[in-house]
Amino acid sequence: MKVEYIDGHLLKSMIIAGAQALENNKQIVNALNVFPVPDGDTGTNMSLTMQSAVKEVKNCKSTGLSDIANAAANGSLMGARGNSGVILSQLFRGFAKSLRDKEQINTIELAEALKQASDTAYKAVMKPTEGTILTVARESAEKALILCKKEKDIALFIEKVIAQAEDTLKRTPEMLAVLKEAGVVDSGGKGLIYIFQGALGAITGKEVIVEDINEIDVQIEQEHEDLGDIEFGYCTEFMINGTDINIEKFKSTIVDYGDSMLVVGNESLVKVHIHTNHPGAVMEHALKLGQLTDIKIDNMRKQHRNELFEEKSSQTKPKESKKYGFVTVTMGDGLTKIFKDLNVDHVIEGGQTMNPSTEDFIKAIEDINADTIFILPNNSNIIMAANQAQKISSKKVVVIPSKSVPQGIAALVAFNEDMAVDRNEANMSEALKSVVTGQVTYAVRDTSINDISISEGDILGIGNNEIKSVGSEIQQVTMDLLNKIVTGDHEIITIFYGAEISEDEAKELAEEVESIFPDCEIELYYGGQSIYYYVLSVE
Repeated sequence: MKVEYIDGHLLKSMIIAGAQALENNKQIVNALNVFPVPDGDTGTNMSLTMQSAVKEVKNCKSTGLSDIANAAANGSLMGARGNSGVILSQLFRGFAKSLRDKEQINTIELAEALKQASDTAYKAVMKPTEGTILTVARESAEKALILCKKEKDIALFIEKVIAQAEDTLKRTPEMLAVLKEAGVVDSGGKGLIYIFQGALGAITGKEVIVEDINEIDVQIEQEHEDLGDIEFGYCTEFMINGTDINIEKFKSTIVDYGDSMLVVGNESLVKVHIHTNHPGAVMEHALKLGQLTDIKIDNMRKQHRNELFEEKSSQTKPKESKKYGFVTVTMGDGLTKIFKDLNVDHVIEGGQTMNPSTEDFIKAIEDINADTIFILPNNSNIIMAANQAQKISSKKVVVIPSKSVPQGIAALVAFNEDMAVDRNEANMSEALKSVVTGQVTYAVRDTSINDISISEGDILGIGNNEIKSVGSEIQQVTMDLLNKIVTGDHEIITIFYGAEISEDEAKELAEEVESIFPDCEIELYYGGQSIYYYVLSVE
């Protein structure tokens, strides 16, 4: 049956089917990591972002096309994880903008929406790189603008757009040298194609759904509490749709009604969560600001052994205000303790294989009562989500673009409480340049990079994001890596050993490092990180 228009019902099905197709193939996307190390997470990040979009779409009470598109945009925005997830959320944002006030669209309007989606995503990235998901989205949209002049059948139109996307994806290694050298295509572009294919399947009925999506709400965790521990019995969530909403004023109005408060959004759309004994009173205040949707109230005393909303640092009544606050991201109990010892207020558990979402950052920011809050992402794939949280938050937030744990630690050491914000930002950003980061991990596939042959299971030494050493012994590779990244100007070598390294093994390594680099101060700490046997900081 020929379909010439997409309405709200069909768009909803297309988004859900697209998310299912990506979820089913996320491990394929993950495997397209440039480095053959066990931290490929593009597929996981994009899938979690899509699942957040699906959750909002399913909860949307309206079936209007524009409303469904906005729900997907808002859901993907708050659930965006990693660079790929943030870019995906911006594609949804541009797509939704183009569909504003429309009840149905034809191929011409769909092409225009794809073009605006691409334009919005490009604008969101400070330095767009060709050969990525951005290129796949852009060339697909450009082809769509040509196709729509003759093709009116939505299914045939999308089939041809997908053909263009696949052609672009095949050419990504020619646009990006690191892809060509690794022998892979762009992972984000591959993920986008799966979404397109799923959306097409919703129209043709040819999609293959292995299982329903496991809807993941990053706010929900298993909690086992005694009944007496629950002071506020109703977990209350809803959205406020209004105009000129003053978020800070509303927060101050409802804060005394409970704890675990989360109020985020913008002037027209606000997401509210609070644990309270008086949900009616909270919603009464909210009704003064606009229409309430997506209302969900759970009796936690009755369901205390089911899934409960848990914020690891609950947003209770405002804490005593201070000048500066800090949010950082790391993985491993040892590294978490180190950051806590450096006076970080909120350490988000995450890293290469588990990138925090924009909402994770928002929750952490809202938990800190400080005039200025610094965020240290400690991973290049997390910086975009941190920047997105900075834009959404009503508080003064400064993102220091740390790309590794050693950089994050160096930035904190450079911080001076008595200095102004701008001076601290400059000093902390400058401190990032003084650190060389080394990482020791293992290969998950055979490949060749920079004329270095790598076999699955090899130990890899990575220095400042380049493979410097390959071997079969962890300590030998670590020493080889240090010999390549330590220069005569360096004074301090810090070793953080991971969960799979014993204290004795770490001490043995430290002794060898000290003997080889007698002019450097050697520091050894337990990091407890997974995946990486050692994380090295050279200053």
